[in-house]
Amino acid sequence: MAYRRLLLPLTGTAAGEAALATALMVARIWHAHVHCLHVRVDARDVAPLAGEGLSGAMIEEMMAATERESGERASRVRTLFERFAEQAGDVTLADSAETARRADGPTLSFESIAGREEDIVAQRSRLYDMAVVPSPEAEEDVSSSDALHAVLFDSGRPVLIAAREPPTTIGTRVCCAWNGSAESAAAIAAALPWLHRANAVRILYADEYQRRGPDVDGILRYLRWHEITAEKALFKPATKDVGAALLGAARDFGADLLCMGAYSHSRLRQLILGGVTRHVLENADMPVLMCR
Repeated sequence: MAYRRLLLPLTGTAAGEAALATALMVARIWHAHVHCLHVRVDARDVAPLAGEGLSGAMIEEMMAATERESGERASRVRTLFERFAEQAGDVTLADSAETARRADGPTLSFESIAGREEDIVAQRSRLYDMAVVPSPEAEEDVSSSDALHAVLFDSGRPVLIAAREPPTTIGTRVCCAWNGSAESAAAIAAALPWLHRANAVRILYADEYQRRGPDVDGILRYLRWHEITAEKALFKPATKDVGAALLGAARDFGADLLCMGAYSHSRLRQLILGGVTRHVLENADMPVLMCR
């Protein structure tokens, strides 16, 4: 069991660079290919947003400005990718499975296309083992992370949210959050390659976090069928903030990867009222593997 093909929606931000470094670290572990995808704004999508009262010439000017800005951003992202690939040293640029198989180490490719990022990323992710996405920026509302939510809700694939700073290790000490939900079960199934490789695995559970479904002993028995030895640990939220307690328990374990289901409650409820998923997305300082 291994991850062979990773998709990285690439941006030109600092978080995007950290995600690229994280994706390459994962690719080195699994001898995998990372396809970096930059989605440019399609100027044709601007016209319906222009509103009434604008002349045809004004709309055309707006579309032309959008096209220029989009092209300049794409050029910067391409430069970032090329500089990163050159500095990495041990990667091979490959655009086919045959080329990737002949390489001695991880491989990279780059593509820039125009369209709606959330649609393209979700659809492309379905043909990859995992998507790696940047952490939401510190000042960014997590609800505006279109690429992240597109992969979580519409790809059917796991997503690895990179930390804001590249980690020194990943997947050696793994924490899995368990609450009996279908989402947490999907996350642990997606994380099985990591769990087989890890030096230590801990299952985190809490009464306040539990949903209808199997308890923690059930998931431990499931893992034993896969020859994975894990320990369980109860975490107790000091307040009503389960997400903060979960992250605290993972840090106490020295985890360099947290695995969890996403949005066991509805996304709308979590975005309005807060929730475990939202807190983790906004505050995690380690890579987080999520499934929905």
